[in-house]
Amino acid sequence: MADYRIAVIAGDGIGPEVMDEALKVLCEAEQEEGFSLEIQAFPWNSEYYLEHGRMMPEDGLDTLQTFDAILFGAIGDARVPDEVTIWELIMPIRKGFRQYVNFRPVKSLPGIPSLLANGEDIDFVIFRENAEGEYSDSGGRLYAGQEGEIAIQNTIMTRTGVERITRAACRYAEEHGLGKVTSATKSNAVIHANKLWDEHVRRIVEEEFGGLQFEQYYVDALAAYFVQRPQSFDVVLASNLFGDILSDLGSGLVGGLGLSPSGNINPEKDYPSMFEPVHGSAPDIAGQGIANPIAQIWSAALMLEHLGEKRAAGRIVKAIEDVLAEGKVKTRDIGGTATTREMGSAIGEAFKNQTTKATEG
Repeated sequence: MADYRIAVIAGDGIGPEVMDEALKVLCEAEQEEGFSLEIQAFPWNSEYYLEHGRMMPEDGLDTLQTFDAILFGAIGDARVPDEVTIWELIMPIRKGFRQYVNFRPVKSLPGIPSLLANGEDIDFVIFRENAEGEYSDSGGRLYAGQEGEIAIQNTIMTRTGVERITRAACRYAEEHGLGKVTSATKSNAVIHANKLWDEHVRRIVEEEFGGLQFEQYYVDALAAYFVQRPQSFDVVLASNLFGDILSDLGSGLVGGLGLSPSGNINPEKDYPSMFEPVHGSAPDIAGQGIANPIAQIWSAALMLEHLGEKRAAGRIVKAIEDVLAEGKVKTRDIGGTATTREMGSAIGEAFKNQTTKATEG
């Protein structure tokens, strides 16, 4: 029996509420699939910052490095500037643990209508470079508060960074029988960083993954194609900023942020990877028990898949699909009246029912 150590950071707002439901489903998976999860929760959030003056202890990364994976909830609180919550918690984990792949599935779910699907399922993934690019802490401001105030924000792209995200995307395409990789760029205007991106993405695909079809679009045109023909994509490859924007657009195509999971992945497994929903802390509904836990539960499934528990991961996704297909239990954001707990419990029951049906069959 495999044993895994999981660090849980529930975070702010609705984070603890949806995390509770994900942990319930993980408990069901653990009992039925024959692996063991040692879960340790860490209270690193905005309340922690207000009490201690930092988002996590000085040795926080050293502590997290001893775990096999991190399950993250959400972060964000009006009392703490966003640049503090992001750059003192999420970014140190992503960058310190070389989680250079941000993985986002964009997949139609039963019972969730999409005005843009045109009656056909949408099913593709986005590989977003997650460690450098536009989200680099390089730059500054001069003459603050003066008429001549200047702000400089540098984009940093390295050949190594471009090569490794390209290889990760192409390997995924090959392993999952997907035929095409689509690269997002803006090299007609961002002529230095994006031309480096273009050159090395194309080279890696052509030299190392010749069996894959490759296409490249300017990101503004690609955004339009997401809307016009979302079924035409398999694997979309993008830089940090472009991938961030395209990922949320992808979520909108298939039902919204409340349904969308993500993984911040170190493919080599030299460091723990981190899995989180993309909906944020949603302070406007925090504490009301109405948040949709699907994105958090699906993120837990991505975590299990990364750890090698692919059957358990597949069963969790199937349980989500079964509940949505039945249509009796839905949270408010997707047209129902169910509470967070009711939604999580329904998915847990659907997971268990798969075993019952298999036994009866």
